[in-house]
Amino acid sequence: MVENILKKLVNNSQIAIDDGVYDVDVNLQKSNQDFQQIIKSNSHATLLTEVKFSSPSLGKIRTIGDPSSIAKQMIEGGSKALSVLTQPHLFNGSPDYFIQVRQSVDVPLLMKDIMIDKIQIDTAKKIGADYMLVIQSLFDQKFLSDIDDFIAYGHKQNLNVLLEVHTKEEFQNALKTEADIIGINNRNLDTLEIDLKTTELVLSGYNKSRIILSESGIETPNDIQYLKKCGADAFLIGSSIMKSDNIVEQVTKLVNSY
Repeated sequence: MVENILKKLVNNSQIAIDDGVYDVDVNLQKSNQDFQQIIKSNSHATLLTEVKFSSPSLGKIRTIGDPSSIAKQMIEGGSKALSVLTQPHLFNGSPDYFIQVRQSVDVPLLMKDIMIDKIQIDTAKKIGADYMLVIQSLFDQKFLSDIDDFIAYGHKQNLNVLLEVHTKEEFQNALKTEADIIGINNRNLDTLEIDLKTTELVLSGYNKSRIILSESGIETPNDIQYLKKCGADAFLIGSSIMKSDNIVEQVTKLVNSY
């Protein structure tokens, strides 16, 4: 089953590439802020909040609105960095949304997509991304071949790499790479089920040498406090904020978890 969902995500990216979704004609600057430095020095919970209107598990999350306005509300609430979906299929994302956000805020931005091709990495650079997402399982399951080459290409384009894992084995493989931050996705792509214990299981007994981001299923200050105890340094939160009627208030509440 996992291969089917992953395969579908990979195919969707290929369709988007073939459709010219990533053909952008801009050359935007990335943020002048260092997200890793922010994480190390922040006394509150460091949030990477996500602008996304749909997802494979939830379907429609929020009516498509002005991404810049949403981004500004998230930052007003205390979010230190933003993730913006650029994948059109299943996520209703677009490089255009990313461009709108980049032109209106100066915080670090993650281009959130199923990255399968260097064309997408080139686009990330052009639209002013600070980070690109790489998914370990795409390489472990042989959908893509050389992770070191892929990450090195990102670094050459002046991008930082968030490498996402879900299992202990993937985490061990990720630690062998040059990824800048390792994200632990609490969602199982096989079943789309979420279990926050994933972060605890993956990090248990390991010497943590990289900044760790916990992703998916984070809804309350209690969730953040628990994940921090498990060893997470920062938190990627999308749906629970995008579903909120008051984004500023919701972000503030989560930022003040500790």
